Amino acid sequence: MQDFEDVRWRLVQRREELRDRLQRFEDQLNAPADPDVEDRSVEREDDEPMETLGLSGQRELTAIDAALKRFADGTFGVCVTCGDTISDARLALLPHTPFCKTCAPSD
Repeated sequence: MQDFEDVRWRLVQRREELRDRLQRFEDQLNAPADPDVEDRSVEREDDEPMETLGLSGQRELTAIDAALKRFADGTFGVCVTCGDTISDARLALLPHTPFCKTCAPSD
């Protein structure tokens, strides 16, 4: 069985990285617009990918917070759908997953 304390530590570290990155995205998106019209146009083009990355990061952050709550509840490593144990290999790849391989959404 995998050392869950190591997984918890990795989740905490990743959560901090995401929080820092999301704060930088927010700071950049809220920065005053460049007075030059052409430069402002380029800035706006950069905003859309940054917003997409921000949304993706926010979803991952939510999943990590939920995984850390499962640690606190003593249910980490147990599939939230069927109650089976999530394999060590799956947790190594997706430490924040709430699903075993069988119950994981196929999207």
